[in-house]
Amino acid sequence: MVANVMTAPGGPKLRLETLIALRWLAVLGQTVAVFIVAVAFGYNFHLPLCLALIAISAWLNVFLKLRFRTSLLLPDSASMALLAYDTLQLSALLFLTGGLQNPFSVLLVVPVVVSAATQSPRQILPLGLLAATSATFLVFVHLPLPWHGSHTFALPLVYVLGMWGAIIATLVFTSMYAFRVANESRRLSEALAATELVLQREQHLSTLDGLAAAAAHELGTPLSTIALVSKEMMRELDPDSPLMEDARLLRSQAERCRGILQKLTSLSEEGDSHIGRLPLSSLMEEVAAPHREFGIKLSVEPGAKAGEPVYARNAAILYGLGNLVENATEFARSQVRFAADWDDGSVTISITDDGPGFPADLLDRVGEPYLTNRRRGETGGGLGLGLFIAKTLLERAGAAVDFANASPAGSGAIVTVRWPRKPMDLAMSEPARQEQPTPQGELAANAG
Repeated sequence: MVANVMTAPGGPKLRLETLIALRWLAVLGQTVAVFIVAVAFGYNFHLPLCLALIAISAWLNVFLKLRFRTSLLLPDSASMALLAYDTLQLSALLFLTGGLQNPFSVLLVVPVVVSAATQSPRQILPLGLLAATSATFLVFVHLPLPWHGSHTFALPLVYVLGMWGAIIATLVFTSMYAFRVANESRRLSEALAATELVLQREQHLSTLDGLAAAAAHELGTPLSTIALVSKEMMRELDPDSPLMEDARLLRSQAERCRGILQKLTSLSEEGDSHIGRLPLSSLMEEVAAPHREFGIKLSVEPGAKAGEPVYARNAAILYGLGNLVENATEFARSQVRFAADWDDGSVTISITDDGPGFPADLLDRVGEPYLTNRRRGETGGGLGLGLFIAKTLLERAGAAVDFANASPAGSGAIVTVRWPRKPMDLAMSEPARQEQPTPQGELAANAG
């Protein structure tokens, strides 16, 4: 399930509505700019051609809005083509108005930044090359910058080359920054979605005992009626009647169903009184049990102090600790120590393995969803999504999670999970629950 969330094909898509809105903004800005230059300043330049280029963009927006749903998620090729058009249209406007001498030439980076925030490097790189090529072309080939009357204004070539260098540097920096931020945000969102799915599944499983109790309660009365009617039929029928065998079968199957319902009710009652409240030692044993059969010695040391903490069954805690123990057994050479300690203020659980430990250069980033691996010889292993989910679930349950290496280096890894004791310990935060009557007696009475 986690893998499916993280490797869904296609990745993020750019909505057509977003591109149309950005292009309308560009159309408005370009129109205002050319009219200010032509009317307010009275500069001479090719105004009709500039307006024609702006009109083409407006016509394209109208066509796209009428032809397609604005909520359409564009394929990568389509969004790249539309952004490439925006780059070429702006380049044509700059050609008519002074090339890179035009102060608006910096806007050449905008389509590339939009692509970097929403697309993969396969789409970003061609757009970046197109923008860089256009900028280079506009250094040497362009019409004069609009100016008063018949006068012309030309910047020194060295200055224009400096503008070119600034645009290229801005293009590279902003696109890399936008891609990195957007990519990390996407990975974080995907990992959080995976965390929610895992927790939802665990919580769903933990509610099945309540559903079983509800089913047993609801089915008790009709089964009692069936048992009573079949008993009366057997009493009234002649022993040699062909219906007697059917009546006996009906009676036996009703008894069988009653036994099943009593067993379900018993399981639900046990889940409430025992499984629902876990002493720390029982919690640790439940977490460790699935990881004992992998050739690694897993020692559970719940502590020997008086006043053992008692936890409510919590799917987030069980899954989070289980993930940490699984990771430790995967990388351990021979043994893993799963230990606990507590005092009046806090409860601390530590998981120590004798493996190679966390790579020093990645130690500060352990628990991030986009961390790739923790090296183990030549094989490596995942430290990204699994540890991120475990850390997130435990922190949501109120814990602080720390990752460290044992001393000396290379002698193992240590994961420490610490809770404040009072909010988590049921023995301290609420009085012991009284035994509640169960529907077993009611079922037995009804079925009798």
